[in-house]
Amino acid sequence: MNRTLRPALHLSTRRLATIAAVAAGALLATACAPWRIWTVAELARGARPFTAHPAQPDKRLLVVGDSTAVGTGASTPAQSLPGLIGQQHPRWRIDNLAANGARFADVAAQLERADGGYDMVLVLAGGNDVIRFTPADTLRAELQRTMSLALQKGRRVVLMPCGDVGHAPFFAPPLSWVMSRRSKRLHALAQEAAADHGAHYVRLLRPRDQDPFVSRRNTLNAADGLHPSSAGYQEWYRALVAQGGLPAP
Repeated sequence: MNRTLRPALHLSTRRLATIAAVAAGALLATACAPWRIWTVAELARGARPFTAHPAQPDKRLLVVGDSTAVGTGASTPAQSLPGLIGQQHPRWRIDNLAANGARFADVAAQLERADGGYDMVLVLAGGNDVIRFTPADTLRAELQRTMSLALQKGRRVVLMPCGDVGHAPFFAPPLSWVMSRRSKRLHALAQEAAADHGAHYVRLLRPRDQDPFVSRRNTLNAADGLHPSSAGYQEWYRALVAQGGLPAP
């Protein structure tokens, strides 16, 4: 074997072993509650992205992202984060291209097919890159690409990655610890990409002892233990406004 290939092969093998171990941990962690996996799928099937098209809108908002932008876990589309924005800003046109399961590579594709001329672009994503082990270099590149494309579509861009995935009731130790480490890495890369492009970054990541999704887990998490509930999306809305990502009505 060519010696120059050995380090790369070693790293690849080690990475595959890590992923395999975590996947096995995921099965063990959820084996005690297999209904959660079924519930995730059921909530995703029933979710519909919130949109609003008033006759003469004051502003135009484009929403892109994953299931948290679709509003999976909320009781109705109006109780999703885009829905709450629509309730507070009824004169805004809201277009929503989000899709369940989207990673940042998919979010970039959503932006590529979007029209331009928006007043604001809201990007809600990151959880699937954490859970599905997107490599850090790939994630950095896709975040940078997403921010660049978003700025081509709207005058203002707000990047709002999900909170600490490891705090979700869906995951148990040791898998939850891995998800928390990956969530911290996601937010570091997101903050970097937002700063590089002049976008507004909203931080949902909090220490466990300060995370309302831990202290109020029974009300802020949906039945699947993975997505926010309607009350959880209200918490996200408050964070969006409090951190200057959205003007108060």
